[in-house]
Amino acid sequence: MSERSAAVRVAPLPADQWDDSVDQALSGLMPAERRNPEATGNLVATLMRHPKLARGFLRFNFHLLYGSTLPERLRELAVLRVAHVTNCEYEWRHHVGMGREAGLSDDVIAGIERGEAADELDAAIIAAVDELQRDANVSDTTWTTLSAHLDERQLMDLVFTIGCYGSLAMAINTFGVEPDQER
Repeated sequence: MSERSAAVRVAPLPADQWDDSVDQALSGLMPAERRNPEATGNLVATLMRHPKLARGFLRFNFHLLYGSTLPERLRELAVLRVAHVTNCEYEWRHHVGMGREAGLSDDVIAGIERGEAADELDAAIIAAVDELQRDANVSDTTWTTLSAHLDERQLMDLVFTIGCYGSLAMAINTFGVEPDQER
C-alpha cells in the first residue's frame, strides 16, 4: 500500500476569502444560501481554491449525482467501493449516509468493504470498480454481466461514476481534505 499523507496540503478556502469568483463558480449549481464554507463542507471549500476548475468538476459530478441514468442504489454501491479501495475516508463517510438513503443496508455496506455481494449485479459493480481501479478497463466477463442488467447509457454513467469518484478520492487523499464534523 502506498504512503498516504495525513497532513492538510490544500486547506479549505477561509470564509473571508469567498469572493465573487467563488460565488460565480457555484451559481447555478447550488442555491445562494448553500454557497458558503459551512454549508458546502471541507471538500467544496478546498476546491474553491481553484474556482474555475471547481465549477467544471462540480458540474460533471452533479450530473453523476442528480442526472445520471444509473439507479441511486447502484451509484452509491460503486462510490462506496471506490472510497474503500482508495482508502478515502472523506468519500466513505459522506457516501455511507447517501447509500443508506438509496437503500443499501448495513450488511450490504459491510459486504462492499469485503468485496462481497448478495447478487450478480452488485458483484459485477464491485468487480467493475476493482478492475477499473487496477487495470483502467472492465473485463469482458464483468461487462457481459453488467450488460445483462444495464442499458448502454447506464453502463456509460457507471464507468464515469467510478472514474469521477476515483479521481475525486485521489484529490481528497492528496490534498488532505479532512472529513466534515458531524452536525
